[in-house]
Amino acid sequence: MSRPPLPPFTRETAAQKARMAEDAWNSRDPVKVSLAYTEDSIWRNRSEFFQGRAAIVEFLTRKWAKEHEYRLIKDLWAFDQNFISVRFQYEWHDDAGHWFRSYGNENWEFDEHGLMKRREASINDVAIKDSDRRFHWPAPGPRPADVPGLAPVPN
Repeated sequence: MSRPPLPPFTRETAAQKARMAEDAWNSRDPVKVSLAYTEDSIWRNRSEFFQGRAAIVEFLTRKWAKEHEYRLIKDLWAFDQNFISVRFQYEWHDDAGHWFRSYGNENWEFDEHGLMKRREASINDVAIKDSDRRFHWPAPGPRPADVPGLAPVPN
């Protein structure tokens, strides 16, 4: 299975790969998201370490059962050959209706077929008021083309 764009990445193809990941995650479909990873993909997400597509599906199912109305923006940070780093923010609320903005960075390593074989994510959550939310497009679903990435947005 091949998942273009393929490494080695250019600035354009690395940014395209980041946007494709953002769109997939905004679908909140764990199976769809897992198909962008190798069968034995290695993950670190916060303090969790796991491996394989089945574990990815289980993790994302659990994540989105807790993080309601999840909306994500990923921006390309750096790239080289088969590596991409992104910074991201996402907003969500818990079962009690408390809103959060999660800030983070991810480092990705891809195989020759364009599948991610390693993902390492560092993430921090900040409680926000409903009035401080920035991401308001319909969820689940991709970020609309007229909603900017993170670069022009402070904090």
